[in-house]
Amino acid sequence: MKRSPELLRLADSVVLPGFVGKTPPDWLRGRLADGLAGVVLFSRNIASPSQVAELTAALRAENPAVLVGIDEESGEVTRLEAATGSTRPGSYALGVVDDAGLTEEIARDLGRDLARAGVTLDFAPSADVNSNPDNPVIGLRSFGADPGLVARHTAAWIRGLQSAGVAACAKHFPGHGDTAVDSHHGLPLVAATAGELHEVALRPFRAAVDAGVRMVMTGHLLVPAHDAELPATLSGRILYDLLRVEMGFEGVIVTDGIEMAAVSGPYGIGGASALAVAGGADAVCVGGENADEQTALAVRDAIADAVTEGRLPEERLADAARRVAGLAAWSASAEAPPAVPGRPGDVPVGLAAARRALRVTRRSAAAVLPLPAPPHVVELAPEMNLAIDKGTPWGVGEPLGKLLPGTTVTRLEASTATGSAIEAVLASAAGRPLVAVVRDAHRHAWQADALGHLLAARPDAVVVEMGLPGRSDLGAVHLATHGSARVCGQAAAELLAGELQA
Repeated sequence: MKRSPELLRLADSVVLPGFVGKTPPDWLRGRLADGLAGVVLFSRNIASPSQVAELTAALRAENPAVLVGIDEESGEVTRLEAATGSTRPGSYALGVVDDAGLTEEIARDLGRDLARAGVTLDFAPSADVNSNPDNPVIGLRSFGADPGLVARHTAAWIRGLQSAGVAACAKHFPGHGDTAVDSHHGLPLVAATAGELHEVALRPFRAAVDAGVRMVMTGHLLVPAHDAELPATLSGRILYDLLRVEMGFEGVIVTDGIEMAAVSGPYGIGGASALAVAGGADAVCVGGENADEQTALAVRDAIADAVTEGRLPEERLADAARRVAGLAAWSASAEAPPAVPGRPGDVPVGLAAARRALRVTRRSAAAVLPLPAPPHVVELAPEMNLAIDKGTPWGVGEPLGKLLPGTTVTRLEASTATGSAIEAVLASAAGRPLVAVVRDAHRHAWQADALGHLLAARPDAVVVEMGLPGRSDLGAVHLATHGSARVCGQAAAELLAGELQA
């Protein structure tokens, strides 16, 4: 069998590539006109909401049924607000508040913004149970470590987002929370038994299916309890036997970025794409890192070649295309509820949620809040994983400076947090309050060392943890924000400045 135009078009109808630029390149326009399923937007494609609306309108002019997807989890993983920081806290903060109604409201609010911009599909929420606090890639993206809590909030997020006419996507099936390897770089092993998976990792995904989630994203994970050879993304035992048959999911199964090393390393981008569709995936995401026409063509051609060579039944590819088309039809018919006009003085829902997620531990009777004077703030900034835009702003110093003029800020990274740099921070803070801001300090020995140096000299310092909460017995006052979104920094600054009661 040869690669017929019809077969190539069928293969294209399950591919979701990324691209470079804030307007559609010519190659993408042509592929959309020829039946390409859709696109995935990244921060490199985004300048403003109005520009995104123009971009998606241009895409839709080529293919009215185009799916426009985005990784917009709120909090740390944001594309729409990558340049400014998210106006909504991430999932972990929402789990700390544990108000499912609030989670649903946050997701609906986000969905309205996405719908106005012409986005039809959001690769969120993360339904992973963050069982391993040292997980390098999930962490704050999860609602928490308790499977019941994660299940409640996963379902609430899906209800809220889809009520705004945007399809939700529960990820990373069958659960990336109990891992210690980032699948962008290697293949994580999930060592749980089938029974343990059923009770913990799969519980939020069952809740997602029950809530009517339109899409489930695979995780590039080796799960020997179900398949000791193939990663979940490529495994029929996991995608078909477990997700389709046992769990009854009838929506679209989409791969995580197929160029991620966990699957592209052993199988190549094209090989992994074909194996994924053969195993039960309906759509292939590519282009987070390889956002060029050649990669998108290679994925299409590899899928078509797998059909001609008998490695992928054409009926399986046609079924995948049918499911993708069904999602596009749902998106085209979905109607977002009208926006509720705000009133003067209303607190945005994202900021209200971030305020509710704050937790304060006072360890000294002499601890002073609010701060009595503009402080010196030192922010210890770890390297981020590839899911998070490296340029996304975070921290407490900038918003605190607006509330307490005269606030000064030093930011240190692992390579610059030397003993002399810490001494310089202490000198800058002499005679004034010191605020030390950390992010996942429990995972980064250099942060713990720097913090120990600071607190040995300044036990009266305030410690603000903007990552997963670890020790709360650090500093005269310990403030946990449970997230590093812009609103989390704003809420912390308000509390430190006395505009918010502890």
